[in-house]
Amino acid sequence: MAVTLTLLGTGTSQGVPVITCDCTVCASADAMDKRLRTSAMYEVSCESNSSDVRRFIVDTGPDFRQQMLREKVSNVDAVLFTHEHKDHVAGLDDVRAFNFKQKSAIDLYASERVQEALNREFHYAFSGEGYPGIPQLEMHTITDAPFSVAGVEVTPIPVRHLNLPVVGFRIEDVAYITDASHLTPEAWERLQGMDVLVINALRKKAHISHFNLEQALSVIEELKPSRAYLTHISHLMGLHAEVSQELPDGVQFGYDGLVIHSDGLQSSQPSAL
Repeated sequence: MAVTLTLLGTGTSQGVPVITCDCTVCASADAMDKRLRTSAMYEVSCESNSSDVRRFIVDTGPDFRQQMLREKVSNVDAVLFTHEHKDHVAGLDDVRAFNFKQKSAIDLYASERVQEALNREFHYAFSGEGYPGIPQLEMHTITDAPFSVAGVEVTPIPVRHLNLPVVGFRIEDVAYITDASHLTPEAWERLQGMDVLVINALRKKAHISHFNLEQALSVIEELKPSRAYLTHISHLMGLHAEVSQELPDGVQFGYDGLVIHSDGLQSSQPSAL
């Protein structure tokens, strides 16, 4: 299988620029310093038929609509949820557009705890009342065991966001982890032999519930993926162009619209709406 991972958003919960902030990063004119809330999109195709693509969204944050429009996404096979924080689920209602076009429910994959949160946040979609125009959603429970989505095997990567369980995902040799401050022993085991690793790095200064830059680089050094990209980045990290110069070979800051291919190719410029 050929795997492509698009970074739909690479910012922290407030995005970049931050409302009311006039720091150098928030005032930057560089497109690389404009970050929507963190999300990603896996596209998996059979090498014998590249037109047969399975498309999975990881998290539907507040900027989900804008991200789908920017990337011109026309269909979605499933949504995979890492955890229930608002910056990762708030845009779920906008999957309605795919319901209308695909004339089917959208499959959601989430832990039981995340499902409970989604039921609270979007109670009207799960009430069973069938009100016209509500999202059509089909919920699937995930645990720490590998699972199949539209014929594609997905390996969950259990991590911790302080004490909150969060799920990263690995498809083939491409792994995506966000909002982690600690990798479980099982995560270390499942991240061996990676080609591509995307992992969160909030800022340079230590943080209680996120890897900072030093910690993320330490994880990368230990796992030794062929390529690594940093995401969930705040304005406190510094200017993209400047801090990028400090990164070791094989590691770079992700940016909104970055397309990473399992064959080693990547887009060179951020896309715009």
